[in-house]
Amino acid sequence: MKRKEDLTTPRERRRIGVHYDPDAFGQFSESIARFIGTARFLIYQSVFCVAWVAWNVLGPASWQFDQWQFVGLTLLLSLQAAYAAPLILLAQNRQEQRDRATTDTDRQVAERTQADTEFLAREIASVRMSLADVPTSSELGDQLDRLAQAIEQMTIRLDEIEAQRAKRD
Repeated sequence: MKRKEDLTTPRERRRIGVHYDPDAFGQFSESIARFIGTARFLIYQSVFCVAWVAWNVLGPASWQFDQWQFVGLTLLLSLQAAYAAPLILLAQNRQEQRDRATTDTDRQVAERTQADTEFLAREIASVRMSLADVPTSSELGDQLDRLAQAIEQMTIRLDEIEAQRAKRD
């Protein structure tokens, strides 16, 4: 059986080129994106551009870096922008993944909290219903007073019945 027709094992991809750790590269890109997004970087870049222009305008022709009207500066800034944009996008994608994971975790915690709250509300309601059937001390006192009066009346009635029997005998 030919390898192309054998579907029992997955085919391994042939990798040609550079191997890298995606997490390490992602952390590296995030550190660059963090630096590029600071005022310090803007100041450094501005100072560099001013120095470049000053050197090429004020310096003697033999010392100039850029002899074709700042083409070199444009090239350097374009190169910096060409590398900065994908690195910033990669950093944003990684941040979006972290935010999504955090949102999912927060949603799960909120669902558990809501379920726990609903359970506790049901338990409190059942306790209240159970306590509604329990008499208070004043209700018990009133019931005991009524029972005591009923016993007294029965005792009086029994005494009357015994007295009537004693008269007959």
